[in-house]
Amino acid sequence: MSLSTPGRVLARATAVLALALGMATSTTGLLSGANAHALPVTQGSFGFSGDQGDYISGGQSYAYSTASQDRLNITSDSAHNAVHLSTDGANGDWWYLDLAAPSGKALAPGTYTGATRHPFNGPNEPGLDLSGNGRGCNTLTGEFTISDVEFGPQGYVKKLDATFEQHCEGGTAAARGEVHIDNPAPPAELGLGLAVALDGTASTLNGKATLHGTVSCNKPVKVDVSGNVTQVKKQKLIRGSFTTSVSCTPGAPTAWTATAVPTGDTPFQRGDVEVEGRATATDPDYAQPVTASETVAVHLKRA
Repeated sequence: MSLSTPGRVLARATAVLALALGMATSTTGLLSGANAHALPVTQGSFGFSGDQGDYISGGQSYAYSTASQDRLNITSDSAHNAVHLSTDGANGDWWYLDLAAPSGKALAPGTYTGATRHPFNGPNEPGLDLSGNGRGCNTLTGEFTISDVEFGPQGYVKKLDATFEQHCEGGTAAARGEVHIDNPAPPAELGLGLAVALDGTASTLNGKATLHGTVSCNKPVKVDVSGNVTQVKKQKLIRGSFTTSVSCTPGAPTAWTATAVPTGDTPFQRGDVEVEGRATATDPDYAQPVTASETVAVHLKRA
């Protein structure tokens, strides 16, 4: 398919107003079970053209690519059932494309016929939706062909080669297009470890318990360490919580120290306590929280 890039079709403000008035709707961000963090496309292209009378294209042709400084972002849902592509053209155009297999199935190479508007397609129907520049279909029919697709973790799409055809509102006029994505191998997911040392101290001055340990990671991240401390002394339940933050770097464990303040009038004392520890950080590549936890018995000494 040979496509040419036109000037801006509609101003963004007009497009937003048109959407608000209900002229057309867009499905961006409506992938079922999708990870919200769309990742930028390193190398790829997207384009489509339409027949005269096709509402989405207006009978024109559009083409975008990373080589032309257009921005493409793509993500998949956790089950790899659907992909969502967003395009911000260097000329101000903006478009969305959803391609989805029938419910419960992962996208795979093949032709998907009888597609209806995603995410409102029936359980046995594939889903499709091309919209943008203030235009969208209320209802649609169409089909698409996946030539190649490869996923990574956390919604990462490494490769996608697909063509599609969409008809708005039962019309015969169609928009036809293609998308090609070729991303590098997906980054590793964040690995996080937490260790709580088996020794600590109980202050005779303020009754606080001081704990320590280490965290480990495979990427540089800020780690929030928190937890709860429980002790029973002379049939009295003593509880407190702690929190601290450390900067973790790969290669060696990073030390942390935190102080738990008793919630009541009874101080922490020498002896055993139960510590429920948690370490939390956000994966910098996938913008997803990762948590490690450990529950241990810690012996407190007087300090």
